[in-house]
Order: sequence, then structure tokens, then C-alpha cells
Amino acid sequence: MANPVLPSSGVLAPLGLDSVRVLPGFWGDRIALNNEVTIAHCQEWEEREGWIGNFRGERPRRGREFSDSEIYKLLEAMAWADHPGLPALAEIVARAQEGDGYLNTRWSGSRYTDFEWGHELYCYGHLIQAGVARLRRHGEDQLTEVVTRAADHVCRRFMDTNETCGHPVIEMALVELYRATGTERYLEMARRFVERRGLPALADIPFGRGYYQDDVPVRQAQVFRGHVVRALYLASGVVDVAVETGDQELLKAVESQWERTVARRTHLTGGMGSRHADESYGEDYELPPDRAYNETCAGIASIMLAHRLLLATGDARYADLAERTMYNVLATGVALDGKSFFYVNPLHVRVPATPLDGVNHAAEGGLRSPWFDVSCCPNNIARTLASLPAYVAAAKDGGVLIHHLTPAEIRSGRLALRVETGYPWQGSVSVRVLEDGAGRIGLRVPAWATEATLAHVPASSPDAPLPEGPVVRPVDPGYAYVEGPWRAGDEIRLELPMRPRWTVPDRRIDALRGSAAVERGPLVYCAESVADEPPLAGVTAQVEPPVEHEADGVVELEVGARLASGSNGSWPYGPARTPEDGTEVRLRLVPYHRWGNRGPATMRVWLPTI
Repeated sequence: MANPVLPSSGVLAPLGLDSVRVLPGFWGDRIALNNEVTIAHCQEWEEREGWIGNFRGERPRRGREFSDSEIYKLLEAMAWADHPGLPALAEIVARAQEGDGYLNTRWSGSRYTDFEWGHELYCYGHLIQAGVARLRRHGEDQLTEVVTRAADHVCRRFMDTNETCGHPVIEMALVELYRATGTERYLEMARRFVERRGLPALADIPFGRGYYQDDVPVRQAQVFRGHVVRALYLASGVVDVAVETGDQELLKAVESQWERTVARRTHLTGGMGSRHADESYGEDYELPPDRAYNETCAGIASIMLAHRLLLATGDARYADLAERTMYNVLATGVALDGKSFFYVNPLHVRVPATPLDGVNHAAEGGLRSPWFDVSCCPNNIARTLASLPAYVAAAKDGGVLIHHLTPAEIRSGRLALRVETGYPWQGSVSVRVLEDGAGRIGLRVPAWATEATLAHVPASSPDAPLPEGPVVRPVDPGYAYVEGPWRAGDEIRLELPMRPRWTVPDRRIDALRGSAAVERGPLVYCAESVADEPPLAGVTAQVEPPVEHEADGVVELEVGARLASGSNGSWPYGPARTPEDGTEVRLRLVPYHRWGNRGPATMRVWLPTI
């Protein structure tokens, strides 16, 4: 099955790209753009920057010590998209592999001399993931042979040592290769990598061992900490190992860590990461909007972890966070033309950024860039969008659960379904049965949809009297089910309330006290100011029902606000002012994922209300 995550056990069995076809709509349009534009864009820049040339032996070597991994992520995207350029790129990579399976353009000749920062095993992880994608989507070929040789090399070299890599990813890659091939040593190698971390297995560094989750063993950790992408990649691998070995204690440890992290260290968008210096989580409730890091790769890693926990447990809360992060981090990370990207995703930008038409040499900035010195995010976006249909639905007990509400055709067992919806702009979802069949159909009702309704509309039959109107029933957040059997033409209709809503932060988040944000459906909204529009400094919003405006299918909002007049005195403090101070304005709110597409802008998600 063409699926990036294919556990052998668990509550849910994921449906892959061969079972789910995402149709035009919010995600279908982005998948098509990714496969037609973004993948080619990434390959062009990797060639331009010399990262592909490294595999040809071109000198001097160019790019960071981990740049090999970007070619591997690109190969994975190509594999899921069935891109015609894959064989030629795989041939270039294959020629660089050494006789014993070792493959790295930076460290050949000085192997495994820097486990803290060298990223050799990290690079293998992404190579293996590309190979698994190719194996499941296409079958055995040159790329899968390269991957098998590399994985065998890793097992020979590391099975009986106490070493591991400063950047996790090898763990979940090896488990997935085990799932794809049945080769037990890959699972055992992954298990040993997981159990070594925190003994400690790595040297101490200025950021501390917590930076790469080597401060305490995985089973003893209380919360995700340190470098966010590392933490989430490790947790994903831990879930994979736990599921395949039946280790419920290990799975429960990750569930507990996820709960505390979501409750205390996650931004409104689903993004994670509050510190720029080490790309890390902050302490509990340390969630500043202007210094939010929220790396795009961290959002993708969070989606990967939530999806694994969803499959293992069947708990809808994991799909809720995945949806929030998909719409407000993944979709935000790439421009509407598919050719520029955010590395970090702050929730408040005070000064418009300077446009770039080349490489951005810093991760920070309030404007998408076509490329970065460290371009993990563009390639991560490419491979995630290319495989996104595999996240949409799962099989359970002969039926189908639909996690993510998007136009799609879904086939599983005795069920063939077509989902039609204008979500996330509209709240109506129709699931039409295409063929006679059997099995329970479940739709996820998002956590915010507290007034949702569901109706089953049977197909009309010329031999039966006209049916009465469908019975509409309220449904709670979670999964709403309708039982079969089914006839072609049967329909399930889900209605979700799409009213805008004001959201306030936990009062323990000091940086957000006295402010509020607006959400509608799964979307977070923000105020954006470009060119001659009113500045956002000093804005105070009026907490009133937002007014909706629709243009070209996109819903924007408007609220009343005041802009503080301020003073030019010599001291920026003084007696309290009344809320009526300042100029009245109408504040335009746009979906957060669309901000920054009109040029340099200031922006803020959290609006002061006092």
C-alpha cells in the first residue's frame, strides 16, 4: 500500500494513495501545485546550489553537512508524486554509494567522527524514507537497492555499539523499512537507537543534552523539550517502535508527553517552538507571539506524530491537532504560487521584511523566500503534500473513518465513497456512496464544532415509496458514525457551524494576557497591513461578532478597532488611558495561511483588547 506510515497493528489501518484520491479543493489544489511546481522548484535550486553536484563528486563540496538529506526528501516527494525525474536523480545518488553501503558526500573519508552535529544517521533516515516511498509506490528498483544497502550498513556498524545520532529520524525510517520488507534487524536497530538515547549517548553541548533529547531516557521524559524537530521526529520513531514491539508502556510515555506539550507549549496555530537561538521549545506557557519560532518543519513533524498516535489509539484529538497544524502551519509555509516558503512562522511581525529573489541566509524574516541556506522546509513541504492523501482516511472493522474533510474519492473493502465539500470555507460535507456495499462510515467532527448535525439520506428507489425527509441529529465532537449496509446513491450530510469565534489565551501565558484572536472553522485569522494600509502598532480590537466578506471563495473577516494616537514624549510610560483613546478603524482579518502573499507586511494574530 502506498503509504508513508503503515503499522502492522493499531486501532486504525491507514488508507494510502492507492485508496484515496484527493479532488480539487483546498488540499487538492495544493497537492497539484506541489507536484507540478514545487517539486521542480526544489530540484532546480538544489542543482543551482550544488547540492546535487556533491553526489557527482564536484568540488569544492557545497552546502551544509546535512545537505544530502534535502536530496533524499526531494526523492521521497518524487516517489509519492510518481514524478518522472526520479530515476535520473536516483542514478546520480547511486553512483556516490561506497562498496559497503556507506553514503555521505560530506563525511566520506572521516566517517562517524561527529555524532552530535555530523547528521550521518539523520541523512540515512531520509534516504530510507525515500526508498520506502519508492518501494510502496513503484516497486524495487535502483533507489530501493541503494536504500537496502545503506540500511544494512547501518545495522552492521551500530547494532552492538552505544552510539546514536544528534538528530533523530533514523528510528522511524528503519521501522518503516522493516514494515515494508519484513527484515527484523531493521526494527531491532531502531529499538536500540531509541533505548540508547538519554543514557546519555552523546556528548554535552552548550545548549545542554536536552537539545537533542539525550538528557533522560525516553520512558522517563515528562514533556517534549529541546530542539523541536528533533523531539518530534524522535517521538514519531518511538511510537513506531512501541507499536511494532507491542510496548504499551513506551506508547503511553509518548502520549503523556504529547498531552503536556499540547496543553502548555503549543501555539494557537498548532506550531511548536518559542526560542530562536536553539530552535527549541520554551518552558511551560512560554509562548510569545512575536518571537514564536514555529519552524515549518516542526509543524510537519507534529502532523507526522499526531497521525501515528491517531492510528495507534483511534483518539480524534490527534486528528484535531493535525488538522489545526495542516491549515495553519503546513499551508502557511508555502506561497500561493508554490515557489517561496516560510522557515519560521511568528504570530506577530512588527516590521515589513525586505523581499528576496535568491537565497535567504537567515531563517528569520516576515516574507517567504525562494530558498534558504538550510532548506529543509521546502523539501519537507514537498514530500508532505505529495503524500497527503494517505492522511485523509483509515479503515476500521470493515468500515471507513474520514479524518480530514476534503473533496476525495475513497475506496476500502466494500465501500466506495465520494466526499464533496467547500471546507474550510463552508461547513457542509457530503459523503455519497458510489456502489452497493457494507461497513460503518465515520466522519470526524472537529473539537470546535459543538453544534454540528448529521443526516443520513437514503437513495431513492423506483420500487419504493418516496422517503420522508432525512432525520437530522446533533453530533458531538469526535467521530460520528452511520451504519450500513449501503446502496449506491446513499448520502451522509454533515453540517458544521462556521461562525467566527473569539479565542482567549490561558492567563498563565504572560505574553498574551489582555489579548484575543479570531478563528473560523479550522482557520486562525490575523490582521495584516501592507503598503498604505493602517499600521498595526497600537491597535486595540473590539470583541464583537466579526463581519464576513467572501471574495473568490475566500472568507475574510472585519472587526472594529482603535489605533492609539500615542505621544512623542521622552518617556513611553504614564497614567492609564481610557479604552476610548485613539482613532476608530475597521480592521481586516485574513486567514493566517494567506498572509504575506501581497508583499512585505506587518501582521499580528493576537489582538490587544484592553
